[in-house]
Formats: sequence, C-alpha cells, structure tokens
Amino acid sequence: MRFVLASASPARLSVLRSAGIEPLVQVSGVDEDAVTASLTDPAPHELVTALAQAKAEAVAAELAEPDAVVVGCDSMLLKADGEIVGKPGTPEVAAKRWAQNAGTSAELLTGHAIIRVRDGEITDRTAGHLGTAVRFGTPTQAEIDAYVATGEPLHVAGGFTLEGFGGWFIEGVDGDPSSVLGISLPLTRKLLADLGLTITDLWNRPTS
Repeated sequence: MRFVLASASPARLSVLRSAGIEPLVQVSGVDEDAVTASLTDPAPHELVTALAQAKAEAVAAELAEPDAVVVGCDSMLLKADGEIVGKPGTPEVAAKRWAQNAGTSAELLTGHAIIRVRDGEITDRTAGHLGTAVRFGTPTQAEIDAYVATGEPLHVAGGFTLEGFGGWFIEGVDGDPSSVLGISLPLTRKLLADLGLTITDLWNRPTS
C-alpha cells in the first residue's frame, strides 16, 4: 500500500521522510480560490478541511496506484481579529502581514483528508482538523524586509515557516509542531486509525 501525498510542499515531504514514510508525491492542481468560492460562509476549520478534501479527491480520482492512502492537507492562519489568511503571494502582502503579526499570537489551522483506495476504487474517506498557537517575535523592519526578500514567506500559509528563515522570528508554538510544518503526524495517525490502518505498518522497512 502506497502513502500518497497530495501536495508539492517540500516541508510536508521532509516531515514524512523524517518520520519513516517515503510517500509518492502527486500534486492535485486544485483551484483553491474556486473551492473557497463554492462554500457558503464556512467556518475557518471548515474551509481548511474542505480544501484538504478537494486536494485528496482530485489526486485519488487520477491515481494509478491500485492500493493506496491519499493524504490531502491545507493550512491557514487564523488571526486574533478573526481574519483567516493563506499564502501572501506578493512581497507587499507578506511584509504587511509580518508588520501586523509581530509580537502577537495566532492560530495555525491545519485540515487533513485521507482517502483509501483499494483495487483502484475509493472505499473510505475521513477528514479532520486541528489548531496550533503560534507566538510571533518582533523583528525589526530591516529584518522583515530581509526575510521577505528571501521569497520564502510568499508561498507558505500565514507567510512564515518554522523550519526555514522564518524560524528566527517565531518565539514559540503551543500544540503540535508538525502541523506548523504542514502535516500533523498525530492527526494523520488518528485519521488512518479511523480507516482501520496502523501508521507503523506504513513505515519504511530496512532492506537486507
């Protein structure tokens, strides 16, 4: 049985590899804006979960592997004022968000969806979400400008990373740190258990 990651995220791939999983990576190509527009006033956790489900469904529908679990993920930052934000996309937006987030805390919401494929057919589905509190430091304007100039925050949820350049400016995480990296190992394990699967059965085995 193959573990299929429906994401192009290098951070998610790195987390899984470090945790004993060598996934098959297959990017969904889902139009996230279209999925969001199709929802009627979703709660923040409903939005990230729906996006994760859409990604998993898209990959499962095109999967060549006859026996697999497809894992879709999505993350967004829920700010203290109730605004939910995804990837900044531009340097201007990234710089503005960092100026707003400096010295504050926000909740990174992570949605996961898992689809079980047997004999080329979808047989089971499950999904869930969790939140992790992130405490932002107070970088100087020069530090914010330098960070934005790396290009790193433009294409990641909330405009920051924990494992990259952004880690210098994150003062703490309350909750599951792997979820801040893009894929929650505890939540993934629980969702797999919902489908009757044990994560240890999917770990890489040394070859003799």
